[in-house]
Amino acid sequence: MNHRFLFTCVAFMAASASVSAQSLSADVLQQLQQSYKAEGADKAIRNAIANNDLKALAVNLDNQKAMDTHFTYQVTTKGISNQKSSGRCWLFTGLNVMRAKAIARYDLPAFEFSQNYSFFFDQLEKANLFLQAILDTAQKPLDDKKVDWLLHNVLSDGGTFCGVSDVVLKYGLVPKDVMPETHSSENTKQMASLIILKLKEDALKLREMVAAGKKVAALQAEKVEMLKVVYRILALNLGVPPTEFDFVRKNAKGEVVETEHHTPQSFLEKYGDKDLLQHYVMLMNDPTRPYYKTYEIDLDRHTYDGQNWVYLNLPTEDIKQMAIESLKDNTAMYFSCDVGKELDSKRGLLDLKNYDYASLLGTSFGMDKKQRIATFASGSSHAMMLAAVDLKDGKPVKWMVENSWGATYGHNGYLIMTDEWFDEYMFRLVVEDKYVPTKIKDLFKQKPTLLPAWDPMFAPEE
Repeated sequence: MNHRFLFTCVAFMAASASVSAQSLSADVLQQLQQSYKAEGADKAIRNAIANNDLKALAVNLDNQKAMDTHFTYQVTTKGISNQKSSGRCWLFTGLNVMRAKAIARYDLPAFEFSQNYSFFFDQLEKANLFLQAILDTAQKPLDDKKVDWLLHNVLSDGGTFCGVSDVVLKYGLVPKDVMPETHSSENTKQMASLIILKLKEDALKLREMVAAGKKVAALQAEKVEMLKVVYRILALNLGVPPTEFDFVRKNAKGEVVETEHHTPQSFLEKYGDKDLLQHYVMLMNDPTRPYYKTYEIDLDRHTYDGQNWVYLNLPTEDIKQMAIESLKDNTAMYFSCDVGKELDSKRGLLDLKNYDYASLLGTSFGMDKKQRIATFASGSSHAMMLAAVDLKDGKPVKWMVENSWGATYGHNGYLIMTDEWFDEYMFRLVVEDKYVPTKIKDLFKQKPTLLPAWDPMFAPEE
């Protein structure tokens, strides 16, 4: 007898039995079918769900009372912006924080910085960041983790606050009417898909040139030629960024104060507070990692010569206290969260009690924030401007953010969140360092732990 053959057959039968026990067999399927009784309340619920939106059926009527819209401290702003069908919330939020200060300082009417101007250079810089990263990793195989990540994350219109800092400090600012929005800036998908396709083609060419032993000068010259194509696509879709312009400054009554001549950098100096951008700290609440430690995410920047996103991980209570101090001083902040969770978009309310899926579906959804992050069920998805807090006995009970989805969305363009929701779904806050206690500020002196680009906390806001 061939003992090797016998052993192989026995092993195969054992493996087959194991697979059968673990698969969705007829016996298991029968158990599942018998567990569901299509009668009584279940039948009524099934009929309702078949003809209605699941979210609408889960609305918790006990939580539909009129919202309290009073806030103890609220930053004064004018005009709600609208990012339309784009992922530029990070950019709108960063510019809105600066415009709130400009409006207060110069008694301006409703006013916006040009998001399109900054977006143009954001996309150009990201294209260069990608191509240079391809050159930096050209000796690695295509299935290397970093190369694979780069080719899956070529270009995005999403970002974080470090992108605002990178782009604005380098290229300055212009008013919105100097470089207004275009169809492609408000609807970025088609333009982005074409640039991404071209950049992937360019990536392969650069890798081939490196493999052929081309010198650094030749590689950089070829990269510039590639970026010329990207620049042309951006100019055709977004317009040509101005290098100088006139700005007619008006007061809150609409009266002309003066006409000023500016470059983007001089406009940043006067209206964008260039020095202020350099005095922010980035905070995170990530319960999957130790608190009071700093972290840096590789390639989480918008320019090759910019700064990776470096943040201090803190409990929410510490973050809240700094946010309150900032709002007390009429200073808004860059804030990001998992906005889609428990959102009542009609009322503009973020509340853990908005929906009762447990009663509707007969099961609970019990993961905590740490578990949701670990399983990729939650993460930072959207940036807004934190503009108000309501306190009771010195403790926050609710917060309000200025959104960038237009004035008709939510509560007149704002979203109100309960403090309990804040605990569960707030992720990032960027605050001026003057509102940060010295003991917290000193923690930024530690060397940050470098995390890879594919870390869940990369998550660009859109």
